[in-house]
Amino acid sequence: MPVLLVPFLGVVAVLTVTPGPDMLLVLRNGLRGGSRTAWFTGLGCCAGISLHATAAVLGLSAVLAASATAYSVVKLVGAAYLAYLGMRMLLSALRPATQDTGAVAVQEMASPVGALGRGAAFRQGLFTNVLNPKIALLFLTLLPQFVGAGEPRLRTTAMLAAIFLGLAVVWWRLFTLALGPISQVLRTARVRRVLDGVAGTAMLAIGAKVALEPR
Repeated sequence: MPVLLVPFLGVVAVLTVTPGPDMLLVLRNGLRGGSRTAWFTGLGCCAGISLHATAAVLGLSAVLAASATAYSVVKLVGAAYLAYLGMRMLLSALRPATQDTGAVAVQEMASPVGALGRGAAFRQGLFTNVLNPKIALLFLTLLPQFVGAGEPRLRTTAMLAAIFLGLAVVWWRLFTLALGPISQVLRTARVRRVLDGVAGTAMLAIGAKVALEPR
């Protein structure tokens, strides 16, 4: 095992529970669609993390860090995706209350992720993290700091990345299970519209911040 595993676990624990656009998305989807929808959103987030971790281990993240153009493109695409999700949520919040109840097809039209939309939930979590260049830079700068002297760099970096991903999966599982009972209480049409309005506004604000933030 890596000699700096214990301090690495402490840093990863803090980073994992720190709120961000992925947590907002999982929270909104979970409160609206239950723990299963939240869980598949979280799995998508983990898949995005795994792609960034793999890129960091292989050195591909260095290209993104070195190229201002590549970084800006990924950043703007990510900001546009967050804005897209925010607008979908706001439109859902503005729909008449009668469209928030009834048939499943109507529910799926009223929400970016319907109650049974596991694939859509997964894709939202995936793209939210894949299109966040800060995660790529995080792995690029974080992992090498915890490779001890004399340790094989590639193997240790890959092991640290796998541990990071494992902790993320455990966190999202616990987080989404906790959302299940809460979502049952909050599944009224009025509450769901308020959730969509708050989450959509927050997602638009995060998207604007990402777009305007300097490299």
